[in-house]
Amino acid sequence: MTKPAWLRWTIFLVVMMVSAQASADGWSTFKSRFLTPEGRIVDNANNNVSHTEGQGYGMLLAVANDDRATFDQLWSWTRQHLLNTQNDLFYWRYTPDAAEPVADKNNASDGDVLIAWALQRAADKWSSQSYQQASDRIQRAIVKHNVVTFAGRTVMLPGAQGFNKTSYVVLNPSYFLFEAWKRFAEHSHLKVWNALINDGMDLLGAMHFGKTGLPLDWVALNADGSVAPAVGYSNRFSYDAVRVPLNIWWYDPQSLRLVPFQNVWQRYGRLTTPAWFDVLGNSNAPYNLDGGLLAIRDLTLNETGYISDRLAPDQNYFSASLQLLVWLALQEKR
Repeated sequence: MTKPAWLRWTIFLVVMMVSAQASADGWSTFKSRFLTPEGRIVDNANNNVSHTEGQGYGMLLAVANDDRATFDQLWSWTRQHLLNTQNDLFYWRYTPDAAEPVADKNNASDGDVLIAWALQRAADKWSSQSYQQASDRIQRAIVKHNVVTFAGRTVMLPGAQGFNKTSYVVLNPSYFLFEAWKRFAEHSHLKVWNALINDGMDLLGAMHFGKTGLPLDWVALNADGSVAPAVGYSNRFSYDAVRVPLNIWWYDPQSLRLVPFQNVWQRYGRLTTPAWFDVLGNSNAPYNLDGGLLAIRDLTLNETGYISDRLAPDQNYFSASLQLLVWLALQEKR
């Protein structure tokens, strides 16, 4: 049966729109979806808040795409709205339309590291001393306010406040940004960054919980040097810890620290890998990895033929960010 002309035309337009979306490069698509004119990256799956993680991701991607105008836009908004001038760190979350958009005055150390790393990369790419000076200030502040020696280990706390419980400290292993720490060490020659790398890798080697042997999103480091599930936090390997293998791979694609993730993920088909695991309850998500989370799995298992910088029409901020970061890491290590 022949379709009427109006229906054929409608189908043609839909196909063209989808094709245009698929053919647009990932960075352009990312900006069109998540970047406001003011320079704020919007977490559209989280009430449109913004946070230092997102600003840092955006700044890294701007440098990678040689987009200095967008980089400056992002950096300007971040300084204006999130910089804590008392300690040179950044308030971690911004809630638009709230009476007090920055209600929580704590920082998130991964966001601080991402911003400092992006600034250092920008300084190298565009030969800007001001970017490097800004990065140096943030690096010094991270060391002063977030890095501690505990149980004989040098560790970076997730924030300046609330994570040192005296008898133990709470860590987020997805904040172990090894490649950034490596670049900081190469620039500053400070031993603290290499200590963070070495002790972070050692700690990951001990963070094997439940039958999966995976780390949790949040882990306690006890005073005797042992690790345990952090009290009061989820028992899942989930949307935080899924970034751990990306951070390891970016630093060392051959690292043996990737093996626990490989052992679990290779048990499943590519499109049937659960999105998270309740490590202590030995259960898993009733839905599967997709988008940027699936890209991390593919990278970890060396199934890199599936990885691209093209974003799907329905990808949210977090998934899109991870996919583009996986693509960036892959290009840098090839």
